[in-house]
Order: sequence, then structure tokens, then C-alpha cells
Amino acid sequence: MPELPEVETVASGVNERIRGERIESVWLSGKPPSFKTAAAEMAAQLRDRRIEAVRRVGKHIVFDFDPGEKWRARNVQWIVHLGMTGRLLVCAPEVPVPPHTHAVLGLSSGRELRFVDPRRFGRLAIHEWTLESGDPGANPSSGSFSGPGREPLSISLPDFSALFRGRRLAIKVALLNQKLLHGVGNIYADESLFRARIRPRRMAGRLRKAELERLHASVQSVLREAIALGGSSVSDYVDAEGSPGFFQLEHKVYMRTGQPCLVCGAPIRKIVMGGRSTHYCPVCQR
Repeated sequence: MPELPEVETVASGVNERIRGERIESVWLSGKPPSFKTAAAEMAAQLRDRRIEAVRRVGKHIVFDFDPGEKWRARNVQWIVHLGMTGRLLVCAPEVPVPPHTHAVLGLSSGRELRFVDPRRFGRLAIHEWTLESGDPGANPSSGSFSGPGREPLSISLPDFSALFRGRRLAIKVALLNQKLLHGVGNIYADESLFRARIRPRRMAGRLRKAELERLHASVQSVLREAIALGGSSVSDYVDAEGSPGFFQLEHKVYMRTGQPCLVCGAPIRKIVMGGRSTHYCPVCQR
């Protein structure tokens, strides 16, 4: 499943390519369970909207629209979750539409934005809220989609530490809890714990101050480096142009079971935690 760096890469790429364009046509396959909002309603809400920005919130891609005079009382965002195999591609209309395409937005430039999802774990939804009438000072972003948890790239050290205080669950499981820290998934939890020299089974609520400081720094550094390299292409992930990322070349533990640790030489181990594969070095991580 694409994690924060992959979603950030896709959102940034789409934003660079289509920001400012108007949606002139909408085609939706209507196949469940891809649509959290009914296809007909979604098409009606998206058509004739001008795209103001495309950005990431957690693992979600958020399309912000220019409210304009016509939509002043109804603020709408389009929310895209890529699931495990979802892709957002900006294409010329003559490019053949691939199988498993569930949405095609025709843009004012003549190009198309396509959502392709072979396994259909992705989700498309409309997020809508209404401004209080008679309040000219109302903030249109006050009801904006905010995601389930805290943002890992901007959370302060005190707030980060407070997320895990008193929690009686393994730190790897806590990092994957999107209600605590949204956007961090299996790859970057493993890589962050390795850099912080913390074993994934350690109890989150028993980590010492120095360990939490290392983990906070490692989560942010791993995510930023991964974004700079376009994310990790270990399965179906590609960016908005269909190009893979390169951070998988920098993985120290993830999917390196049995290979020597790049720091100490000990074989990397794999265990299962919360139904997820977990990779760590038994020597470097304590």
C-alpha cells in the first residue's frame, strides 16, 4: 500500500500538472467498493469545478476547488485513497485507457486525470461542508478534510512523545495506528525503528525520552528522504507520470530478511506483528 512518501509524490506531481484546470467531464465506473460517495452524486459535484490545489493529508490525496460565486455556500473536496494498487495518472486522451480504470476526469487543457485500481482497495469520496449563512467572515477551510491522526512531518517532539505515553502496545503497532500518526505504514515504520535503534516489539509506553527523541527524528528524516527519491516502488506504485520511485534502494531492513545488516553484518530478521511483516536487526535494535 502506498505510504506517506508515495502519496506525497503522487499528490505533488498531479498538483504540478493540473492545478488551475477546470473539470469539464466526469466518467465513473460506479463499481463498488471504490466509491464511498455515490457515483452520480460525485460526478455532479466534480463537474465544472476549478482545481485550486492537490495535496496530501495522511495517506489521502485531497483536491481543493475554487469555491467561486456558484459554490459559495457549499465547500467540496475530492478525497482519493490509493489503497494497495491505486494510481492517479495525467494522460493525453489518445493514450489507451488501461484496464481497471474507475474514474476519468476530462480537463480544460484537453488532458485526462485517470484513477486506475486493479484490486479496488482504493476509495473515492466527496467531502462537503456548508458555511453558516450570514457569516461573511467564515473560514472556507474550517471544515476541510483533516485525516484521522497527527501529521508526522510537522508534529513537534513533545506532541510526538505524548502520542505513545502510557500505551501498552508494541511501538511498531503504535506507529501503524493511523489515528495516532497518519501516513506512516509498514515500510517506513521498519526503516524508522532501525535508524532509531529500537526493537519493534518494545512497549511504546516504556520508551525512554532519548529513544523517543531518536524515533521522532528518524521518522521525519526517513520520510523526507523517501519523498526526495520519489517513494519506494516495491509493488505496483508509480507516480503521476507512471514512473517508479527509488527509495527502495536505500532500505536497510525492509524486505531484506536473511541478508546481512549494512551496519553490523547480522542477518536481518522477519517477524509478524499485527498481521504485518516486520523486519529488524537483532543486534542494532534493542
